[in-house]
Amino acid sequence: MQQLTFGEAVRQALVEEMRRDPAVFLAGEGVGVSIHDNPKAPTYGLLQMFSPERVKDTPVSEAAIAGLAVGAAVMGLRPVVEIMFSPFLTIASDQIVNHAAKLRYLSGGKSRFPLVVRVKAGSGAGAGCQHIHNLEAWMAHCPGLKVVFPSTPGDAKGLLKTAIRDDNPVIFFEDMVLGLVPGPVPGEEVEHLVPIGKADVKRLGRDVTIVAWGRPVLEALKAAEQLAAENGVEAEVLDLRTLAPLDRDALLRSVRKTGRLVVVHDANKTGGFGAEIAATVAEEAFPSLKAPIRRVAALDIPVPFSPPLAQYGIPDAARIITAVKELVNLH
Repeated sequence: MQQLTFGEAVRQALVEEMRRDPAVFLAGEGVGVSIHDNPKAPTYGLLQMFSPERVKDTPVSEAAIAGLAVGAAVMGLRPVVEIMFSPFLTIASDQIVNHAAKLRYLSGGKSRFPLVVRVKAGSGAGAGCQHIHNLEAWMAHCPGLKVVFPSTPGDAKGLLKTAIRDDNPVIFFEDMVLGLVPGPVPGEEVEHLVPIGKADVKRLGRDVTIVAWGRPVLEALKAAEQLAAENGVEAEVLDLRTLAPLDRDALLRSVRKTGRLVVVHDANKTGGFGAEIAATVAEEAFPSLKAPIRRVAALDIPVPFSPPLAQYGIPDAARIITAVKELVNLH
Protein backbone atom coordinates (compact mmCIF):
# COMPACT_ATOMS: atom_id res chain seq x y z
CA MET A 1 0.00 0.00 0.00
CA GLN A 2 1.24 3.51 -0.75
CA GLN A 3 2.66 5.65 2.07
CA LEU A 4 1.39 9.24 2.03
CA THR A 5 1.54 12.12 4.44
CA PHE A 6 -1.70 13.43 5.88
CA GLY A 7 -1.60 16.39 3.48
CA GLU A 8 -0.94 14.17 0.46
CA ALA A 9 -3.82 11.90 1.45
CA VAL A 10 -6.19 14.87 1.61
CA ARG A 11 -4.96 16.03 -1.78
CA GLN A 12 -5.54 12.59 -3.28
CA ALA A 13 -9.08 12.55 -1.96
CA LEU A 14 -9.74 15.97 -3.51
CA VAL A 15 -8.33 14.90 -6.88
CA GLU A 16 -10.36 11.69 -7.00
CA GLU A 17 -13.62 13.42 -6.06
CA MET A 18 -13.10 16.32 -8.47
CA ARG A 19 -12.48 13.85 -11.29
CA ARG A 20 -15.53 11.81 -10.31
CA ASP A 21 -17.98 14.69 -9.93
CA PRO A 22 -17.79 17.95 -11.95
CA ALA A 23 -19.98 19.67 -9.32
CA VAL A 24 -17.12 19.54 -6.80
CA PHE A 25 -14.99 22.69 -6.60
CA LEU A 26 -12.50 24.22 -4.16
CA ALA A 27 -12.33 27.71 -2.70
CA GLY A 28 -10.27 29.39 -0.02
CA GLU A 29 -7.36 31.67 0.73
CA GLY A 30 -4.40 30.56 -1.36
CA VAL A 31 -5.77 27.17 -2.36
CA GLY A 32 -4.65 27.83 -5.92
CA VAL A 33 -1.42 29.81 -5.66
CA SER A 34 1.27 30.80 -3.19
CA ILE A 35 0.26 29.58 0.24
CA HIS A 36 0.03 25.88 -0.62
CA ASP A 37 2.96 25.77 -3.04
CA ASN A 38 4.37 22.59 -1.53
CA PRO A 39 4.00 19.06 -3.00
CA LYS A 40 2.88 17.78 0.39
CA ALA A 41 0.17 20.44 0.79
CA PRO A 42 -3.48 19.42 0.26
CA THR A 43 -4.19 21.67 -2.75
CA TYR A 44 -0.75 21.70 -4.41
CA GLY A 45 -1.04 21.77 -8.21
CA LEU A 46 -4.83 21.50 -8.28
CA LEU A 47 -5.25 24.91 -9.95
CA GLN A 48 -3.20 23.72 -12.94
CA MET A 49 -4.98 20.35 -12.94
CA PHE A 50 -8.57 21.64 -12.77
CA SER A 51 -8.40 25.29 -13.93
CA PRO A 52 -9.60 28.48 -12.16
CA GLU A 53 -13.18 27.43 -12.83
CA ARG A 54 -12.89 24.80 -10.10
CA VAL A 55 -10.05 26.02 -7.87
CA LYS A 56 -10.81 29.52 -6.65
CA ASP A 57 -8.58 31.76 -4.56
CA THR A 58 -10.70 34.02 -2.42
CA PRO A 59 -10.26 37.31 -0.59
CA VAL A 60 -9.13 37.10 3.03
CA SER A 61 -12.66 36.89 4.37
CA GLU A 62 -13.82 33.72 6.11
CA ALA A 63 -17.39 35.03 6.22
CA ALA A 64 -17.34 35.41 2.44
CA ILE A 65 -15.83 31.95 1.96
CA ALA A 66 -18.51 30.32 4.08
CA GLY A 67 -21.23 32.36 2.37
CA LEU A 68 -19.92 31.31 -1.02
CA ALA A 69 -20.13 27.66 0.09
CA VAL A 70 -23.71 28.00 1.31
CA GLY A 71 -24.86 29.76 -1.86
CA ALA A 72 -23.12 27.29 -4.16
CA ALA A 73 -24.57 24.32 -2.27
CA VAL A 74 -28.07 25.80 -2.53
CA MET A 75 -27.58 26.06 -6.31
CA GLY A 76 -26.62 22.39 -6.65
CA LEU A 77 -22.82 22.43 -6.53
CA ARG A 78 -20.62 20.60 -4.03
CA PRO A 79 -18.19 23.18 -2.64
CA VAL A 80 -15.15 22.23 -0.56
CA VAL A 81 -13.91 25.40 1.11
CA GLU A 82 -10.94 25.95 3.38
CA ILE A 83 -10.71 27.92 6.62
CA MET A 84 -7.01 28.29 7.35
CA PHE A 85 -7.15 28.14 11.13
CA SER A 86 -9.76 26.90 13.57
CA PRO A 87 -10.21 30.24 15.43
CA PHE A 88 -11.29 31.83 12.13
CA LEU A 89 -14.44 29.70 12.33
CA THR A 90 -15.72 32.45 14.60
CA ILE A 91 -15.71 34.83 11.62
CA ALA A 92 -17.47 32.28 9.39
CA SER A 93 -19.86 31.06 12.08
CA ASP A 94 -22.98 32.98 11.01
CA GLN A 95 -23.01 31.35 7.57
CA ILE A 96 -22.08 27.93 8.98
CA VAL A 97 -24.24 27.86 12.12
CA ASN A 98 -27.24 29.97 11.12
CA HIS A 99 -27.49 28.96 7.48
CA ALA A 100 -25.60 25.84 6.43
CA ALA A 101 -26.65 23.87 9.49
CA LYS A 102 -30.32 24.90 9.39
CA LEU A 103 -31.42 25.31 5.79
CA ARG A 104 -32.13 21.63 5.20
CA TYR A 105 -34.32 21.55 8.31
CA LEU A 106 -36.06 24.76 7.23
CA SER A 107 -36.85 23.20 3.85
CA GLY A 108 -38.45 20.21 5.53
CA GLY A 109 -35.69 18.01 4.19
CA LYS A 110 -36.64 18.79 0.57
CA SER A 111 -33.37 20.54 -0.23
CA ARG A 112 -29.79 19.31 -0.07
CA PHE A 113 -26.86 21.35 1.20
CA PRO A 114 -23.74 19.39 0.33
CA LEU A 115 -20.72 21.38 1.43
CA VAL A 116 -17.46 20.62 3.20
CA VAL A 117 -15.55 23.13 5.30
CA ARG A 118 -11.93 22.03 5.72
CA VAL A 119 -10.42 23.58 8.84
CA LYS A 120 -6.85 23.45 10.11
CA ALA A 121 -6.70 22.67 13.82
CA GLY A 122 -4.31 21.16 16.34
CA SER A 123 -1.93 22.48 18.96
CA GLY A 124 1.85 22.49 19.28
CA ALA A 125 2.79 24.18 16.00
CA GLY A 126 3.80 27.45 17.68
CA ALA A 127 1.37 29.55 15.66
CA GLY A 128 0.03 31.55 18.60
CA CYS A 129 -3.38 31.74 20.23
CA GLN A 130 -5.11 33.63 17.41
CA HIS A 131 -4.29 30.73 15.06
CA ILE A 132 -4.64 27.82 17.49
CA HIS A 133 -7.80 27.19 19.43
CA ASN A 134 -9.55 23.91 18.81
CA LEU A 135 -13.25 24.61 18.35
CA GLU A 136 -14.61 21.19 17.44
CA ALA A 137 -16.93 21.22 20.45
CA TRP A 138 -18.54 24.45 19.16
CA MET A 139 -19.28 22.84 15.81
CA ALA A 140 -20.49 19.56 17.34
CA HIS A 141 -22.82 21.58 19.58
CA CYS A 142 -24.69 22.85 16.51
CA PRO A 143 -27.47 20.55 15.22
CA GLY A 144 -27.34 20.05 11.48
CA LEU A 145 -23.56 19.85 11.16
CA LYS A 146 -21.49 16.74 10.85
CA VAL A 147 -18.06 17.05 12.46
CA VAL A 148 -15.10 14.91 11.35
CA PHE A 149 -11.62 14.87 12.96
CA PRO A 150 -9.32 12.11 11.59
CA SER A 151 -5.93 11.10 12.99
CA THR A 152 -4.35 9.07 10.16
CA PRO A 153 -3.74 9.70 6.46
CA GLY A 154 -5.83 6.69 5.49
CA ASP A 155 -8.81 7.81 7.54
CA ALA A 156 -8.38 11.39 6.28
CA LYS A 157 -8.66 10.29 2.67
CA GLY A 158 -11.61 7.97 3.21
CA LEU A 159 -13.54 10.36 5.43
CA LEU A 160 -13.00 13.37 3.15
CA LYS A 161 -14.27 11.44 0.12
CA THR A 162 -17.34 10.43 2.12
CA ALA A 163 -17.84 13.99 3.36
CA ILE A 164 -17.76 15.39 -0.19
CA ARG A 165 -20.47 12.94 -1.26
CA ASP A 166 -22.64 13.71 1.78
CA ASP A 167 -25.75 15.82 1.16
CA ASN A 168 -25.32 17.64 4.49
CA PRO A 169 -22.75 20.23 5.62
CA VAL A 170 -19.62 18.62 7.05
CA ILE A 171 -16.93 20.37 9.11
CA PHE A 172 -13.69 18.52 8.39
CA PHE A 173 -10.90 19.25 10.87
CA GLU A 174 -7.31 18.63 9.74
CA ASP A 175 -4.71 18.55 12.50
CA MET A 176 -1.85 20.62 11.08
CA VAL A 177 0.63 18.92 13.41
CA LEU A 178 -0.11 15.70 11.50
CA GLY A 179 0.36 17.30 8.08
CA LEU A 180 3.72 15.65 7.36
CA VAL A 181 3.10 12.39 9.23
CA PRO A 182 3.07 9.46 6.78
CA GLY A 183 0.86 6.40 6.85
CA PRO A 184 -0.67 3.71 4.62
CA VAL A 185 -3.34 4.98 2.25
CA PRO A 186 -5.33 2.94 -0.31
CA GLY A 187 -4.66 4.09 -3.87
CA GLU A 188 -7.01 5.16 -6.63
CA GLU A 189 -7.58 1.56 -7.69
CA VAL A 190 -9.59 1.06 -4.48
CA GLU A 191 -12.85 2.85 -3.69
CA HIS A 192 -11.72 3.95 -0.23
CA LEU A 193 -14.65 5.40 1.69
CA VAL A 194 -14.68 5.62 5.50
CA PRO A 195 -18.20 6.06 6.94
CA ILE A 196 -18.96 9.20 8.92
CA GLY A 197 -20.11 8.35 12.45
CA LYS A 198 -18.04 5.22 12.95
CA ALA A 199 -15.22 5.12 15.52
CA ASP A 200 -12.20 2.89 15.09
CA VAL A 201 -10.44 0.78 17.70
CA LYS A 202 -6.80 1.61 17.01
CA ARG A 203 -5.56 -0.74 19.76
CA LEU A 204 -7.38 -3.49 21.64
CA GLY A 205 -7.15 -3.62 25.44
CA ARG A 206 -8.91 -4.92 28.56
CA ASP A 207 -7.98 -2.63 31.46
CA VAL A 208 -8.87 0.94 30.41
CA THR A 209 -10.38 2.76 27.44
CA ILE A 210 -8.55 5.81 26.09
CA VAL A 211 -10.78 7.89 23.78
CA ALA A 212 -9.22 10.53 21.50
CA TRP A 213 -9.37 12.16 18.06
CA GLY A 214 -6.79 13.95 15.90
CA ARG A 215 -3.17 14.21 17.14
CA PRO A 216 -3.88 12.91 20.67
CA VAL A 217 -4.65 9.48 19.18
CA LEU A 218 -0.93 9.10 18.45
CA GLU A 219 -0.05 10.10 22.02
CA ALA A 220 -2.64 7.65 23.34
CA LEU A 221 -1.04 4.84 21.33
CA LYS A 222 2.42 5.74 22.67
CA ALA A 223 1.05 5.73 26.20
CA ALA A 224 -0.69 2.39 25.67
CA GLU A 225 2.48 0.72 24.44
CA GLN A 226 4.49 2.05 27.38
CA LEU A 227 1.84 1.01 29.90
CA ALA A 228 1.80 -2.51 28.48
CA ALA A 229 5.57 -2.83 28.44
CA GLU A 230 6.28 -1.38 31.88
CA ASN A 231 3.15 -2.05 33.91
CA GLY A 232 1.27 -4.85 32.18
CA VAL A 233 -1.73 -2.56 31.70
CA GLU A 234 -3.55 -3.17 28.41
CA ALA A 235 -5.23 0.03 27.23
CA GLU A 236 -7.80 0.09 24.46
CA VAL A 237 -7.43 3.16 22.21
CA LEU A 238 -10.66 4.30 20.57
CA ASP A 239 -10.29 6.87 17.78
CA LEU A 240 -13.66 8.61 17.46
CA ARG A 241 -12.85 10.00 13.96
CA THR A 242 -16.28 11.67 13.99
CA LEU A 243 -17.72 13.78 16.81
CA ALA A 244 -21.11 14.40 15.21
CA PRO A 245 -22.72 11.97 14.84
CA LEU A 246 -21.00 10.31 17.79
CA ASP A 247 -20.49 6.55 17.66
CA ARG A 248 -22.09 5.91 21.04
CA ASP A 249 -22.23 2.15 20.51
CA ALA A 250 -18.46 1.85 20.06
CA LEU A 251 -17.81 4.13 23.03
CA LEU A 252 -20.14 2.32 25.42
CA ARG A 253 -19.07 -1.12 24.22
CA SER A 254 -15.44 -0.37 24.98
CA VAL A 255 -16.08 1.21 28.39
CA ARG A 256 -18.36 -1.64 29.44
CA LYS A 257 -15.53 -4.04 28.59
CA THR A 258 -12.70 -2.21 30.37
CA GLY A 259 -14.62 -0.42 33.16
CA ARG A 260 -12.35 2.65 33.01
CA LEU A 261 -12.25 5.72 30.77
CA VAL A 262 -9.69 8.41 29.96
CA VAL A 263 -10.70 11.06 27.39
CA VAL A 264 -7.91 12.99 25.67
CA HIS A 265 -8.17 16.10 23.50
CA ASP A 266 -6.14 19.13 22.41
CA ALA A 267 -8.94 21.59 23.08
CA ASN A 268 -8.98 23.20 26.52
CA LYS A 269 -10.76 21.22 29.20
CA THR A 270 -13.67 23.48 30.16
CA GLY A 271 -16.57 22.91 27.79
CA GLY A 272 -14.50 20.60 25.59
CA PHE A 273 -16.01 17.63 23.79
CA GLY A 274 -14.47 15.37 26.42
CA ALA A 275 -17.22 16.52 28.76
CA GLU A 276 -19.83 15.17 26.31
CA ILE A 277 -18.02 11.82 26.21
CA ALA A 278 -17.85 11.67 30.00
CA ALA A 279 -21.52 12.61 30.39
CA THR A 280 -22.61 9.99 27.85
CA VAL A 281 -20.73 7.25 29.68
CA ALA A 282 -21.96 8.44 33.08
CA GLU A 283 -25.57 8.40 31.86
CA GLU A 284 -25.52 5.11 29.99
CA ALA A 285 -22.70 2.95 31.38
CA PHE A 286 -22.27 4.07 34.99
CA PRO A 287 -22.75 0.57 36.50
CA SER A 288 -19.80 -0.68 34.44
CA LEU A 289 -17.34 1.90 35.78
CA LYS A 290 -14.69 0.69 38.24
CA ALA A 291 -13.14 4.14 38.71
CA PRO A 292 -13.96 7.82 38.08
CA ILE A 293 -13.68 9.14 34.51
CA ARG A 294 -10.57 11.19 33.75
CA ARG A 295 -10.13 13.97 31.17
CA VAL A 296 -6.66 14.84 29.87
CA ALA A 297 -6.94 18.11 27.96
CA ALA A 298 -5.19 21.37 27.17
CA LEU A 299 -4.89 24.04 29.84
CA ASP A 300 -7.68 26.61 30.11
CA ILE A 301 -5.50 29.41 28.75
CA PRO A 302 -4.89 30.97 25.31
CA VAL A 303 -2.28 28.78 23.57
CA PRO A 304 1.21 30.34 24.03
CA PHE A 305 3.23 31.31 20.95
CA SER A 306 6.44 29.87 22.46
CA PRO A 307 6.76 26.25 21.21
CA PRO A 308 8.04 24.90 24.57
CA LEU A 309 5.18 26.58 26.43
CA ALA A 310 2.68 25.42 23.81
CA GLN A 311 3.92 21.83 24.18
CA TYR A 312 3.64 22.12 27.96
CA GLY A 313 -0.04 22.97 27.73
CA ILE A 314 -1.26 20.09 25.58
CA PRO A 315 -1.73 16.38 26.35
CA ASP A 316 1.19 14.04 25.80
CA ALA A 317 1.83 10.38 26.49
CA ALA A 318 3.26 11.10 29.95
CA ARG A 319 0.07 12.86 31.13
CA ILE A 320 -2.07 10.06 29.71
CA ILE A 321 0.02 7.45 31.52
CA THR A 322 -0.36 9.34 34.78
CA ALA A 323 -4.14 9.42 34.37
CA VAL A 324 -4.32 5.71 33.58
CA LYS A 325 -2.14 4.81 36.57
CA GLU A 326 -4.48 6.75 38.85
CA LEU A 327 -7.41 4.71 37.56
CA VAL A 328 -5.75 1.32 37.96
CA ASN A 329 -4.21 2.20 41.35
CA LEU A 330 -0.59 2.05 40.28
CA HIS A 331 0.42 5.14 42.24
